[in-house]
Amino acid sequence: MKKETAKKGTFKKGCKFGTHRVISPKGVLPQPADKIDNTMEIYDNEVLIDVKTLNVDSASFTQIEKQAKGNVEEIKKIMKGIVAKAGKHKNPVTGSGGMLIGTVKEVGPKYPHDLKPGDKIATLVSLSLTPLVIKEILAVRPDIDQVDIKGQAILFESGIYAKLPKDLSETLALSVLDVAGAPAQTAKLVKPGDTVVVIGGGGKSGLLCLFEAVKRAGVTGKVICIGGSDKSTERARKLGYGDVFVTGNATDALDIYNIVMKHTNGQLADIVINCVNIENTEMSSILAAKDGGTVYFFSMATSFTKAALGAEGIGKDVNMIIGNGYSKGHAEISIQILRESKAIKKLFEEMYA
Repeated sequence: MKKETAKKGTFKKGCKFGTHRVISPKGVLPQPADKIDNTMEIYDNEVLIDVKTLNVDSASFTQIEKQAKGNVEEIKKIMKGIVAKAGKHKNPVTGSGGMLIGTVKEVGPKYPHDLKPGDKIATLVSLSLTPLVIKEILAVRPDIDQVDIKGQAILFESGIYAKLPKDLSETLALSVLDVAGAPAQTAKLVKPGDTVVVIGGGGKSGLLCLFEAVKRAGVTGKVICIGGSDKSTERARKLGYGDVFVTGNATDALDIYNIVMKHTNGQLADIVINCVNIENTEMSSILAAKDGGTVYFFSMATSFTKAALGAEGIGKDVNMIIGNGYSKGHAEISIQILRESKAIKKLFEEMYA
Protein backbone atom coordinates (compact mmCIF):
# COMPACT_ATOMS: atom_id res chain seq x y z
CA MET A 1 0.00 0.00 0.00
CA LYS A 2 2.81 2.40 0.83
CA LYS A 3 4.37 1.69 -2.53
CA GLU A 4 1.08 2.51 -4.32
CA THR A 5 0.65 5.77 -2.39
CA ALA A 6 4.16 6.83 -3.24
CA LYS A 7 3.52 6.12 -6.90
CA LYS A 8 0.33 8.18 -6.93
CA GLY A 9 2.26 11.10 -5.52
CA THR A 10 4.51 11.13 -8.59
CA PHE A 11 1.72 11.82 -11.12
CA LYS A 12 2.18 15.08 -12.97
CA LYS A 13 -0.83 17.39 -13.30
CA GLY A 14 -2.37 17.39 -16.78
CA CYS A 15 -4.60 19.80 -18.71
CA LYS A 16 -8.16 18.63 -19.33
CA PHE A 17 -7.69 19.05 -23.08
CA GLY A 18 -4.27 17.42 -23.29
CA THR A 19 -2.24 20.57 -24.06
CA HIS A 20 0.48 19.33 -21.69
CA ARG A 21 1.31 16.76 -24.37
CA VAL A 22 1.86 19.29 -27.17
CA ILE A 23 5.50 19.65 -28.23
CA SER A 24 5.07 21.89 -31.27
CA PRO A 25 3.78 24.38 -32.02
CA LYS A 26 3.17 25.67 -28.52
CA GLY A 27 -0.24 27.11 -27.72
CA VAL A 28 -2.31 24.72 -29.85
CA LEU A 29 -4.40 21.73 -28.84
CA PRO A 30 -3.25 18.16 -29.58
CA GLN A 31 -5.19 17.73 -32.84
CA PRO A 32 -3.65 20.59 -34.86
CA ALA A 33 -0.23 20.04 -33.23
CA ASP A 34 2.61 18.83 -35.45
CA LYS A 35 4.13 16.74 -32.69
CA ILE A 36 2.91 15.54 -29.32
CA ASP A 37 4.54 13.70 -26.43
CA ASN A 38 3.66 10.01 -26.69
CA THR A 39 5.48 8.92 -23.55
CA MET A 40 3.26 6.23 -22.05
CA GLU A 41 3.63 7.44 -18.48
CA ILE A 42 0.25 8.92 -17.60
CA TYR A 43 -0.52 12.28 -16.05
CA ASP A 44 -2.95 12.48 -13.11
CA ASN A 45 -6.04 12.90 -15.35
CA GLU A 46 -5.23 10.46 -18.15
CA VAL A 47 -6.00 6.85 -19.02
CA LEU A 48 -3.45 4.37 -20.39
CA ILE A 49 -4.82 1.88 -22.93
CA ASP A 50 -3.34 -1.35 -24.27
CA VAL A 51 -4.37 -1.05 -27.91
CA LYS A 52 -5.73 -3.99 -29.89
CA THR A 53 -6.99 -2.49 -33.15
CA LEU A 54 -6.79 0.81 -35.00
CA ASN A 55 -9.68 1.71 -37.29
CA VAL A 56 -8.05 4.18 -39.65
CA ASP A 57 -10.21 6.94 -41.11
CA SER A 58 -11.35 5.92 -44.59
CA ALA A 59 -9.90 8.96 -46.37
CA SER A 60 -6.60 8.44 -44.54
CA PHE A 61 -6.35 4.71 -45.24
CA THR A 62 -7.27 5.20 -48.89
CA GLN A 63 -4.43 7.72 -49.22
CA ILE A 64 -1.91 5.50 -47.39
CA GLU A 65 -2.86 2.45 -49.46
CA LYS A 66 -2.48 4.47 -52.65
CA GLN A 67 0.91 5.79 -51.53
CA ALA A 68 2.01 2.23 -50.67
CA LYS A 69 0.68 0.96 -54.02
CA GLY A 70 -1.29 -1.66 -52.10
CA ASN A 71 1.80 -3.23 -50.52
CA VAL A 72 0.94 -4.29 -46.96
CA GLU A 73 4.51 -4.04 -45.66
CA GLU A 74 4.75 -0.55 -47.09
CA ILE A 75 1.44 0.38 -45.41
CA LYS A 76 2.93 -0.76 -42.08
CA LYS A 77 6.07 1.26 -42.71
CA ILE A 78 4.10 4.43 -43.55
CA MET A 79 1.86 4.11 -40.49
CA LYS A 80 4.74 3.50 -38.11
CA GLY A 81 6.58 6.43 -39.68
CA ILE A 82 3.64 8.77 -39.09
CA VAL A 83 3.48 7.83 -35.41
CA ALA A 84 7.25 7.97 -34.93
CA LYS A 85 7.34 11.50 -36.31
CA ALA A 86 4.19 13.01 -34.79
CA GLY A 87 3.57 10.91 -31.66
CA LYS A 88 0.07 10.20 -33.00
CA HIS A 89 -1.51 8.80 -36.17
CA LYS A 90 -2.35 12.01 -38.00
CA ASN A 91 -2.09 11.48 -41.74
CA PRO A 92 0.00 14.41 -43.04
CA VAL A 93 -1.90 14.43 -46.34
CA THR A 94 -5.54 14.15 -45.18
CA GLY A 95 -5.04 15.50 -41.64
CA SER A 96 -7.34 12.76 -40.31
CA GLY A 97 -6.81 9.81 -38.00
CA GLY A 98 -9.37 7.19 -37.01
CA MET A 99 -10.05 5.55 -33.66
CA LEU A 100 -9.06 2.51 -31.60
CA ILE A 101 -10.23 -0.27 -29.35
CA GLY A 102 -8.28 -1.61 -26.44
CA THR A 103 -8.22 -2.45 -22.74
CA VAL A 104 -7.73 0.08 -19.98
CA LYS A 105 -4.43 -0.59 -18.22
CA GLU A 106 -4.12 2.34 -15.82
CA VAL A 107 -6.28 5.28 -14.70
CA GLY A 108 -4.89 8.49 -13.25
CA PRO A 109 -6.08 9.43 -9.72
CA LYS A 110 -7.68 12.68 -10.94
CA TYR A 111 -9.43 11.14 -13.96
CA PRO A 112 -13.13 12.01 -13.34
CA HIS A 113 -14.98 9.43 -15.45
CA ASP A 114 -16.18 5.87 -15.01
CA LEU A 115 -13.26 3.77 -16.22
CA LYS A 116 -11.20 1.15 -14.45
CA PRO A 117 -8.38 -1.23 -15.42
CA GLY A 118 -9.71 -4.14 -17.47
CA ASP A 119 -12.52 -2.18 -19.18
CA LYS A 120 -12.69 -2.78 -22.93
CA ILE A 121 -13.35 0.48 -24.71
CA ALA A 122 -13.45 2.22 -28.05
CA THR A 123 -12.11 5.75 -28.04
CA LEU A 124 -14.46 8.14 -29.79
CA VAL A 125 -11.80 10.80 -30.36
CA SER A 126 -9.54 10.91 -33.39
CA LEU A 127 -6.19 9.18 -33.61
CA SER A 128 -5.02 12.52 -35.01
CA LEU A 129 -4.90 13.83 -31.42
CA THR A 130 -4.29 10.62 -29.44
CA PRO A 131 -0.77 9.93 -28.06
CA LEU A 132 0.10 6.54 -29.55
CA VAL A 133 2.96 4.06 -29.59
CA ILE A 134 3.03 1.24 -32.15
CA LYS A 135 5.42 -1.49 -31.05
CA GLU A 136 4.38 -3.91 -33.77
CA ILE A 137 1.76 -4.12 -36.50
CA LEU A 138 0.30 -7.63 -36.39
CA ALA A 139 -2.21 -7.52 -39.23
CA VAL A 140 -3.53 -5.15 -41.88
CA ARG A 141 -7.05 -5.51 -43.28
CA PRO A 142 -7.20 -3.07 -46.21
CA ASP A 143 -10.77 -3.99 -47.16
CA ILE A 144 -12.08 -2.61 -43.86
CA ASP A 145 -9.37 -0.04 -42.94
CA GLN A 146 -8.43 -1.89 -39.74
CA VAL A 147 -4.97 -2.63 -38.35
CA ASP A 148 -4.19 -4.90 -35.39
CA ILE A 149 -1.22 -3.75 -33.34
CA LYS A 150 0.78 -4.21 -30.19
CA GLY A 151 0.91 -0.77 -28.69
CA GLN A 152 -0.45 1.72 -26.20
CA ALA A 153 -2.36 4.97 -26.27
CA ILE A 154 -3.44 7.79 -23.97
CA LEU A 155 -6.99 9.06 -23.45
CA PHE A 156 -7.30 12.64 -22.17
CA GLU A 157 -9.81 13.73 -19.53
CA SER A 158 -11.90 15.44 -22.24
CA GLY A 159 -11.73 12.43 -24.55
CA ILE A 160 -14.98 10.58 -25.14
CA TYR A 161 -15.22 6.79 -25.25
CA ALA A 162 -17.69 3.92 -25.31
CA LYS A 163 -17.49 0.69 -23.37
CA LEU A 164 -17.73 -2.10 -25.91
CA PRO A 165 -21.17 -3.76 -26.00
CA LYS A 166 -21.18 -7.38 -24.94
CA ASP A 167 -23.68 -8.46 -27.63
CA LEU A 168 -21.46 -7.40 -30.56
CA SER A 169 -17.98 -8.48 -31.66
CA GLU A 170 -15.23 -5.96 -30.96
CA THR A 171 -14.30 -5.39 -34.60
CA LEU A 172 -17.96 -4.98 -35.57
CA ALA A 173 -18.51 -2.43 -32.80
CA LEU A 174 -15.32 -0.60 -33.78
CA SER A 175 -16.29 -0.34 -37.43
CA VAL A 176 -19.63 1.22 -36.53
CA LEU A 177 -18.44 3.48 -33.71
CA ASP A 178 -15.78 4.91 -36.02
CA VAL A 179 -18.50 6.60 -38.09
CA ALA A 180 -21.06 7.10 -35.31
CA GLY A 181 -21.22 10.84 -35.89
CA ALA A 182 -22.73 10.42 -39.36
CA PRO A 183 -25.99 8.60 -38.50
CA ALA A 184 -26.37 10.65 -35.32
CA GLN A 185 -26.13 13.94 -37.22
CA THR A 186 -28.49 12.53 -39.85
CA ALA A 187 -31.00 11.76 -37.10
CA LYS A 188 -30.76 15.39 -35.97
CA LEU A 189 -30.98 16.98 -39.40
CA VAL A 190 -33.68 15.00 -41.21
CA LYS A 191 -37.33 15.90 -40.57
CA PRO A 192 -40.53 14.20 -41.72
CA GLY A 193 -41.19 14.92 -45.39
CA ASP A 194 -37.60 15.85 -46.26
CA THR A 195 -35.94 14.88 -49.51
CA VAL A 196 -32.52 13.49 -48.59
CA VAL A 197 -29.56 12.63 -50.82
CA VAL A 198 -26.76 10.45 -49.45
CA ILE A 199 -23.65 10.64 -51.63
CA GLY A 200 -21.51 7.58 -50.98
CA GLY A 201 -24.59 5.79 -49.71
CA GLY A 202 -23.19 2.33 -50.37
CA GLY A 203 -20.30 2.71 -47.94
CA LYS A 204 -20.19 2.05 -44.22
CA SER A 205 -21.22 5.48 -42.98
CA GLY A 206 -23.55 5.94 -45.94
CA LEU A 207 -25.58 2.82 -45.18
CA LEU A 208 -26.06 3.91 -41.58
CA CYS A 209 -27.12 7.37 -42.76
CA LEU A 210 -29.62 5.85 -45.19
CA PHE A 211 -31.22 3.90 -42.36
CA GLU A 212 -31.59 7.02 -40.19
CA ALA A 213 -32.74 9.16 -43.12
CA VAL A 214 -35.54 6.72 -44.01
CA LYS A 215 -36.53 6.46 -40.37
CA ARG A 216 -36.66 10.25 -39.86
CA ALA A 217 -38.06 11.35 -43.24
CA GLY A 218 -40.95 8.94 -42.96
CA VAL A 219 -43.47 7.95 -45.59
CA THR A 220 -43.85 11.53 -46.84
CA GLY A 221 -40.10 11.93 -47.39
CA LYS A 222 -37.80 10.70 -50.13
CA VAL A 223 -34.31 9.22 -49.72
CA ILE A 224 -31.93 8.99 -52.67
CA CYS A 225 -28.80 6.86 -52.43
CA ILE A 226 -25.95 7.69 -54.82
CA GLY A 227 -23.27 5.00 -54.78
CA GLY A 228 -19.78 5.39 -56.16
CA SER A 229 -19.86 2.08 -58.01
CA ASP A 230 -22.48 -0.37 -59.22
CA LYS A 231 -21.32 -2.77 -56.50
CA SER A 232 -21.85 -0.32 -53.65
CA THR A 233 -25.15 0.89 -55.10
CA GLU A 234 -26.42 -2.68 -55.36
CA ARG A 235 -25.33 -3.34 -51.77
CA ALA A 236 -27.50 -0.46 -50.61
CA ARG A 237 -30.38 -1.48 -52.89
CA LYS A 238 -30.45 -4.97 -51.37
CA LEU A 239 -30.81 -3.48 -47.88
CA GLY A 240 -33.69 -1.39 -49.17
CA TYR A 241 -33.26 1.73 -47.03
CA GLY A 242 -34.16 4.37 -49.57
CA ASP A 243 -36.44 5.16 -52.49
CA VAL A 244 -33.93 5.66 -55.30
CA PHE A 245 -30.62 3.86 -55.80
CA VAL A 246 -28.30 5.11 -58.51
CA THR A 247 -24.59 5.12 -59.32
CA GLY A 248 -22.88 8.46 -59.91
CA ASN A 249 -19.46 10.06 -60.01
CA ALA A 250 -19.19 12.24 -56.90
CA THR A 251 -16.32 14.23 -58.43
CA ASP A 252 -18.49 15.20 -61.41
CA ALA A 253 -20.71 17.93 -60.02
CA LEU A 254 -23.00 18.13 -63.05
CA ASP A 255 -23.47 14.36 -63.10
CA ILE A 256 -24.71 14.40 -59.52
CA TYR A 257 -26.78 17.54 -60.12
CA ASN A 258 -28.55 15.95 -63.10
CA ILE A 259 -29.23 12.75 -61.17
CA VAL A 260 -30.80 14.66 -58.28
CA MET A 261 -32.76 16.98 -60.60
CA LYS A 262 -34.20 13.94 -62.38
CA HIS A 263 -35.28 12.13 -59.23
CA THR A 264 -36.69 15.19 -57.45
CA ASN A 265 -38.61 16.64 -60.42
CA GLY A 266 -36.22 19.59 -60.43
CA GLN A 267 -36.76 20.43 -56.77
CA LEU A 268 -33.35 19.23 -55.49
CA ALA A 269 -32.75 18.06 -51.90
CA ASP A 270 -33.53 19.48 -48.48
CA ILE A 271 -30.59 17.57 -46.97
CA VAL A 272 -27.44 16.32 -48.71
CA ILE A 273 -25.10 14.02 -46.78
CA ASN A 274 -21.60 13.52 -48.16
CA CYS A 275 -20.01 10.24 -47.01
CA VAL A 276 -17.35 9.75 -49.69
CA ASN A 277 -13.64 9.25 -48.95
CA ILE A 278 -12.10 11.07 -51.93
CA GLU A 279 -11.37 14.72 -52.74
CA ASN A 280 -13.24 17.16 -54.98
CA THR A 281 -16.81 16.21 -54.13
CA GLU A 282 -17.79 19.51 -52.50
CA MET A 283 -19.58 21.01 -55.51
CA SER A 284 -21.55 17.82 -56.22
CA SER A 285 -23.02 18.09 -52.72
CA ILE A 286 -23.71 21.80 -52.96
CA LEU A 287 -25.38 21.60 -56.37
CA ALA A 288 -27.60 18.75 -55.18
CA ALA A 289 -29.13 20.92 -52.43
CA LYS A 290 -31.93 23.40 -52.96
CA ASP A 291 -31.49 27.03 -51.87
CA GLY A 292 -31.92 27.11 -48.10
CA GLY A 293 -31.09 23.42 -47.89
CA THR A 294 -28.40 21.79 -45.76
CA VAL A 295 -25.23 20.02 -46.80
CA TYR A 296 -23.56 17.80 -44.20
CA PHE A 297 -19.94 17.01 -45.06
CA PHE A 298 -19.06 13.89 -43.07
CA SER A 299 -16.15 13.13 -45.41
CA MET A 300 -12.71 13.96 -44.00
CA ALA A 301 -11.56 14.60 -47.58
CA THR A 302 -13.67 17.78 -47.64
CA SER A 303 -11.98 21.12 -48.28
CA PHE A 304 -13.57 24.03 -46.42
CA THR A 305 -12.08 26.43 -48.96
CA LYS A 306 -13.51 24.57 -51.96
CA ALA A 307 -16.93 24.30 -50.31
CA ALA A 308 -17.17 27.91 -49.16
CA LEU A 309 -15.78 29.57 -52.29
CA GLY A 310 -17.52 27.09 -54.58
CA ALA A 311 -20.95 27.82 -53.09
CA GLU A 312 -20.25 31.53 -53.34
CA GLY A 313 -19.12 31.15 -56.95
CA ILE A 314 -22.43 29.68 -58.10
CA GLY A 315 -24.59 31.89 -55.89
CA LYS A 316 -25.87 29.00 -53.79
CA ASP A 317 -27.35 29.83 -50.38
CA VAL A 318 -27.05 26.60 -48.42
CA ASN A 319 -26.23 25.72 -44.83
CA MET A 320 -22.98 23.74 -44.72
CA ILE A 321 -22.11 21.61 -41.71
CA ILE A 322 -18.65 20.24 -41.02
CA GLY A 323 -18.77 16.53 -40.20
CA ASN A 324 -18.15 16.67 -36.48
CA GLY A 325 -17.51 13.07 -35.49
CA TYR A 326 -19.17 13.73 -32.15
CA SER A 327 -22.84 14.24 -31.46
CA LYS A 328 -24.57 13.60 -28.15
CA GLY A 329 -25.68 10.00 -28.01
CA HIS A 330 -23.88 9.11 -31.25
CA ALA A 331 -22.43 5.84 -29.94
CA GLU A 332 -25.81 4.69 -28.68
CA ILE A 333 -27.55 5.66 -31.93
CA SER A 334 -25.09 3.78 -34.15
CA ILE A 335 -25.11 0.65 -32.02
CA GLN A 336 -28.91 0.76 -31.86
CA ILE A 337 -29.06 0.66 -35.66
CA LEU A 338 -27.36 -2.74 -35.57
CA ARG A 339 -29.95 -3.93 -33.07
CA GLU A 340 -32.90 -2.53 -35.06
CA SER A 341 -31.77 -3.67 -38.49
CA LYS A 342 -30.94 -7.35 -38.81
CA ALA A 343 -30.05 -6.74 -42.47
CA ILE A 344 -27.41 -4.10 -41.68
CA LYS A 345 -26.03 -6.14 -38.80
CA LYS A 346 -25.71 -9.22 -41.02
CA LEU A 347 -23.99 -7.23 -43.78
CA PHE A 348 -21.59 -5.56 -41.36
CA GLU A 349 -20.78 -8.89 -39.73
CA GLU A 350 -19.88 -10.27 -43.15
CA MET A 351 -17.78 -7.21 -43.99
CA TYR A 352 -16.15 -6.25 -40.68
CA ALA A 353 -16.55 -8.83 -37.91
